[in-house]
Amino acid sequence: MFDLTDTISAVSTPHGEGGIGIVRMSGPASVSIAKKIFATPGGKGLNGIESHKVILGYIKDPDTGKRIDEVMLTAMFSPKSFTREDMVEISCHGGNLPLRSILGLTLKNGARHAEPGEFTKRAFLNGRINLLQAEAVIDIIKSKTDLALESAMTQLQGGLAEKITSIRNILIEVLSEIEASIDFPEEDIEFTPLTLQKKAETALHDIKQLIGTYKYGKIYREGVSVVIAGRPNVGKSSLMNALLNEERAIVTSIPGTTRDTIEEGLNINGLTIKIIDTAGIRESGELIEQEGIKRTQKAIEGAGLIIFLLDGSEGVKEEEINLINDLRQKDKPVIIAINKIDMGNKIEGQGEGGFLKISALKNIGLDKLKDKIFDIIYNGHCKTQEGLFITRERHRESLSKAHDAIEKAIIAINNNFSPEFIAADIRLALENLGEITGETYSEDVLNRIFQEFCIGK
Repeated sequence: MFDLTDTISAVSTPHGEGGIGIVRMSGPASVSIAKKIFATPGGKGLNGIESHKVILGYIKDPDTGKRIDEVMLTAMFSPKSFTREDMVEISCHGGNLPLRSILGLTLKNGARHAEPGEFTKRAFLNGRINLLQAEAVIDIIKSKTDLALESAMTQLQGGLAEKITSIRNILIEVLSEIEASIDFPEEDIEFTPLTLQKKAETALHDIKQLIGTYKYGKIYREGVSVVIAGRPNVGKSSLMNALLNEERAIVTSIPGTTRDTIEEGLNINGLTIKIIDTAGIRESGELIEQEGIKRTQKAIEGAGLIIFLLDGSEGVKEEEINLINDLRQKDKPVIIAINKIDMGNKIEGQGEGGFLKISALKNIGLDKLKDKIFDIIYNGHCKTQEGLFITRERHRESLSKAHDAIEKAIIAINNNFSPEFIAADIRLALENLGEITGETYSEDVLNRIFQEFCIGK
């Protein structure tokens, strides 16, 4: 399915200028290619090179003898490398020209350009890591908060894979007993339905718990969209600027200044928040403002949480009460915040859960607002007992399929169905669980996973 006989090469550091850049090779020809293009200061080559030792020298064009850059070269021999293949990493000066030149020499002398994530894919295919750990690599790279990094590191260290394996082992025990009664009928082996049912129910319970962590794992990995909504000139842009602690949105006293949605990332107590400022909602005959209001409605539809802002100095309007009622019917959490309390507060009523009183201009009540955002999203239940989360729809889908198969097996046990039917359901559950860790996989699944990676990782 996959060709592991060739040698791949890529730049493994970000584009742009930096102190150090890395060109990485993996495959059987890595060392021989390095020998062609590398020389020590004394002009010697890499004969007798030792694994995992850093060597100072120069990259040169073997055709012209021209030196390209002074570098540090490290060879890592199979199987003690990230890919479990022979690998070479060349650390050069981090400019685009030396990196491109060195990469070009590796390609010219026998390597091919790596595909996105191909180094990590080879680590998986060669048994160095499982599929969950491969996904954790990209999650670590993309982590924006400490909690996201912690979750990805738990997955990289094998915590989630161990849990999946323990569930599979329970099901393997069940399947073994059933298959023994099928394969050796002359031995009069009978499985005990009650014992098998209890084991299957244990696996089912563990799977349910993992599925329940998905909404939190997704929050850690992707963050949550928090939309600031309200009528024009209530201080939405001022609130966004205050939360970000920077002048991100234009603020004027003219109603309808914001014509489009503005998005920025925000870290609240370790959770990734995508805060979105929107155009004020009102009746308008102006074409541009109408388009801005349409985009506001679209942002609200996709939001995980809505902050509806009121102007305390003016009091609540009937149209705002109608908007709040409409928002609450969308089955999304809504925080009602009364802004401009430094200018007085004409809103005395208490809403559902109470109104938060703030002043974006004077930075009053913003810490309470952040705590409220965190509490609603986190909900006090983000930490599972074992600190494990599933973070991708792929995980949730496979677990759900396994869950359904085990439920069918339990029904079959309760109804004294033939052992063959029970065994078929358990095998299906095992196959679905195996897809999560990579015990079973398809080329299409692998390609979709590794397309997320940058080239060089």
